[in-house]
Amino acid sequence: MTAEQLRQILQLVRSGELSPEEAVDRLRTLPFEDLGFAKVDHHRAIRTGMPEVIFGAGKTVDQIVEISQRLAARGQDVLITRLGAEEARQVQVHLPDLVYHPVGRIAVWRKTEPSPNLRRGTVLVVAAGTADLPVAEEAAVTAEALGNKVERLHDVGVAGIHRLLAHVERLRRAAVLIVVAGMEGALPSVVAGLVDRPVIAVPTSVGYGASFRGLAALLAMLNSCAAGVTVVNIDNGFGAAVAANLINRA
Repeated sequence: MTAEQLRQILQLVRSGELSPEEAVDRLRTLPFEDLGFAKVDHHRAIRTGMPEVIFGAGKTVDQIVEISQRLAARGQDVLITRLGAEEARQVQVHLPDLVYHPVGRIAVWRKTEPSPNLRRGTVLVVAAGTADLPVAEEAAVTAEALGNKVERLHDVGVAGIHRLLAHVERLRRAAVLIVVAGMEGALPSVVAGLVDRPVIAVPTSVGYGASFRGLAALLAMLNSCAAGVTVVNIDNGFGAAVAANLINRA
């Protein structure tokens, strides 16, 4: 349930079109609905501005389907992250309008279109290399699902710095930048040295042995000499997108 849906219920009660008992019935699953294996947080959109998101990894298809259906029945948009292609196909049997993005391993079922007046600028998702695209796409699709205008800039890592410098004006036009990189994780520092916008750095687990599955990139980003870089966890494109959405709404 969203804040607008709650407001509509209260207005219907005030006008007499809905009895208090009927309103209580509609609100009965607030703040959460216990499914036994999960407690679905229908109240989250009211508290935070976005509904509960389903982390697909580790869940069975039946669990994902039931949570999705409960969210959809209450007027929530459904966002499923870390969802495999075969699992997505099975979920689509029950939610035919679910849109699956295979590169980012993320699926979206939308009940309503977000209010565009809440979004003031563009979120630019910058990926260092093609191998970083799964994390970058998770960030981009999540930001789009939350109602942001999103642009993508791919394969502009520091090994060929001229590729990035060719897009400096585009970098500077963005309201928020999500910069995704593996290996040594240098790209966010370079980008942050070129713009006066928030830069959210996402280390990826891409790299050779001494990258320690993204730990080297994470530490490099945390130690950035460019002031103001914000860093999320390794491969956490979703978390970066949520942070970017909050900044873009402010």
